[in-house]
Amino acid sequence: MMDETNVKTNSFRAWALAARPKTLSGAAVPVMIGVALAWADAGGHIAWGAAGLCLLFAMTMQVDANLVNDYFDFRRGNDDAATRLGPPRACSMGWVSAHAMRRAIAIVTTVACIVGLPLAWMGGWPMVGVGVACVAFCFLYTTKLSYMGLGDALVIVFFGLVPVCLTYYLSLPPHERGVSAEVVVGAVACGLVTDTLLIVNNYRDIDNDIRDGKLTLVARIGPSAGRLLYLWVGVAAVALGVAYVAGGHAGGFVLPIVSYLWLHIGAYRRLRGMERDHKLNDLLGQTARNMIVYGMAVAAGIAISA
Repeated sequence: MMDETNVKTNSFRAWALAARPKTLSGAAVPVMIGVALAWADAGGHIAWGAAGLCLLFAMTMQVDANLVNDYFDFRRGNDDAATRLGPPRACSMGWVSAHAMRRAIAIVTTVACIVGLPLAWMGGWPMVGVGVACVAFCFLYTTKLSYMGLGDALVIVFFGLVPVCLTYYLSLPPHERGVSAEVVVGAVACGLVTDTLLIVNNYRDIDNDIRDGKLTLVARIGPSAGRLLYLWVGVAAVALGVAYVAGGHAGGFVLPIVSYLWLHIGAYRRLRGMERDHKLNDLLGQTARNMIVYGMAVAAGIAISA
């Protein structure tokens, strides 16, 4: 566990904390599922270079989103150490200066665009539009859309539909490219699993979010409904996995039931008995673990079925 005391300003440790490496699983899981589907449907003959670039682009954009979130929440005064229940943030703690954070955001955004250029060459000009949308919504999420309660929808799109479908499409041999209904439904399921992370985060921060005018979906519906939302979003993700059965990849449906679902229900039971305090950060970690289990179960199930 990384030490969060005595962090020198703009040091390597400061940047490591600002990047939030634990969140990278959220970028990796959709790519993992997209690659697994492509591998199964193409008989193992996939473009591994494209798959690797998709993973690198997704992770770079995740780091970029984390830095953007850190900086703009700091600018708004949303990361007040006296009332914040979530993990401390780099700018508000003084680990990273505001000037250095702005420069880092510019650099990481540029790196993401550079990584995305080969993907545009492989997939055609529509990939440019997707890349521009990823960068634009990386900024719009923190600055505007999360305050309007649209965060959950954006998670389903940018941690489900976009990475799963595009990884699948680009990983296939050029003459076999396309996206089936099975892949789209599976991508939505992946986005729902990722959304459970956002739900826990927003459930923990209800009071601060309402104070700051950030009307997340959980803030709008209240704590009791927010807990049920957490439960049923995860259950719905597993239920949508029936699409894999129709596509001939039954293991992608069965293994998540055996492995992920009971972990998710256990996390919900724990959530139901908890106060909204710092202990929810442990549940956030448990939810992240469950998401990784889901991704591995789906990928392994698809591979076994193939």
